[in-house]
Amino acid sequence: MRKIDREAFLYEVLGNEQLPAHLARTVIEEKLRSAILDGRLPSGTALRQQELATLFGVSRMPVREALRQLEAQSLVRVQLHKGAVVAPLITEDAVDAYALRILFESEALRLSIPLLDAEDYALARQCIEKLEIETDYSRIGTLNRMFHMALYAKTPNKRLMRLVEAGLNEEERFLRFNLSAMGLGKLVQDDHWQLLRLAEAREIDATVEALHNHLNRAVNAITRYLASKAAETRPRRQRKQGTVDA
Repeated sequence: MRKIDREAFLYEVLGNEQLPAHLARTVIEEKLRSAILDGRLPSGTALRQQELATLFGVSRMPVREALRQLEAQSLVRVQLHKGAVVAPLITEDAVDAYALRILFESEALRLSIPLLDAEDYALARQCIEKLEIETDYSRIGTLNRMFHMALYAKTPNKRLMRLVEAGLNEEERFLRFNLSAMGLGKLVQDDHWQLLRLAEAREIDATVEALHNHLNRAVNAITRYLASKAAETRPRRQRKQGTVDA
């Protein structure tokens, strides 16, 4: 993409609000995060520090810090010779990604349940109720993340929570752009209701087991979907190769 085209693209996606120094890092991080999650900044988009600094009228320091925060959330990756780029969606490593999520989220849930209060449960319940009627796939991904975060919210281990949030952010992006194509129909919230009931009853082991089952069902559905997509593209590649060979 030519420099002038990139500048116009970034201006359209992010605006060019001139930011006060004390708010720059936070505002830039939120603008980039929002644009990545809703797809305005697609996977693979280069995020160059000087371009962003010029756009917002700031030094490179707050931009650098914002990109570091987004990298910690698995929304940005730093690549050799390319710098920061928007991270890819869940791909063929979905099984590995969910295996890690099960480990992290199970421990977060175990630590959080004894500390949850009525407000946390009310938020989780509201998320489920909205999920039962929501038809906007982008909102479904967000509400799903909010529900899980409501149950993990009181985890005292902040480093663990950063890992948990990274996994949930990755899933939210994947659901936003693939849920419709997965053809799952109306999403039943039985798993979420069960998790909430068990957490409210302080049945920690049973809640963690229910979470394992819930996440395993999710990874099975995603794995089947990715396999079907790979099967669809394979014949096209073979036909293309056959044409070249001929």
